[in-house]
Amino acid sequence: MSKAETVPGMRLLIAIVAGFVLCPALAQEAIAPKTAPAGGEKSAKTKTLEAGAKTLQDNAPVQGFDIYLVGFHPMKDRPDMQMEAHHYCHQMNQDFAQCVLFDGNTSKANMNGIEYIISEKLFETLPQEERNYWHPHNGEILSGQLVAPGIPGVAEKSLMREKMNSYGKTWHFWNTGHEGQPGDRLPLGDPMLAWSFSRDGEAAPGLIVKRDRAMDIDTAKTRRERADLQKLAHPQSGVDDLKGKFGRPTRDIPGVVDKKSASAQGNTQPVK
Repeated sequence: MSKAETVPGMRLLIAIVAGFVLCPALAQEAIAPKTAPAGGEKSAKTKTLEAGAKTLQDNAPVQGFDIYLVGFHPMKDRPDMQMEAHHYCHQMNQDFAQCVLFDGNTSKANMNGIEYIISEKLFETLPQEERNYWHPHNGEILSGQLVAPGIPGVAEKSLMREKMNSYGKTWHFWNTGHEGQPGDRLPLGDPMLAWSFSRDGEAAPGLIVKRDRAMDIDTAKTRRERADLQKLAHPQSGVDDLKGKFGRPTRDIPGVVDKKSASAQGNTQPVK
């Protein structure tokens, strides 16, 4: 995508979202965490200190985490361990964003991970070994699974257009519960490298439906409305990294192709 195409697209997105801010009726559904951390109630002294800090201290580093995305993460070394991930992201520049991950979207949500998002251009500058940590995003976008709740559809599609061919490096530090399993009361063990779904059927049965019902989302409709984004899709690294590791039949998502497979067939596209 050229800079000339990108900048107007971002201006449209900003204008639409600015209008949305004035329309609170479109606010997203609340999703409460299923796990509460171990520990006692806050003391009066702690609450007083918090109030003082809120009044006197600056929180500049956490300002700007305004982009809200919801998707799903299978762990790369344990594909059966799949989490619904609520991302709050700060777009640092055109090619780099940083996100804090939670297990819900309420004030009681647990921070359970981080994700860095980079453009295809930056991904191509990475050493080959480092690329093994970065998962592809085209499957999440073209399947309709990755959504930006609460903003108008035209703004959400513009946002997803900007993220086509991008990659994410995601670590989950706390198992606050995954599909069919309870969470830990505290962050335990080693961080877990998360991946993405690149084929239909990789997500655990019911995982997406459960999210859609809770948040009033229609993934199938979103997928149909994003069909024209397929023409923007380039082959990506990592699409086949979890192929065949879910123990059930899967189907290719149109437009989602592994770079190695495409290269073998002579079907690659240059990074613009």
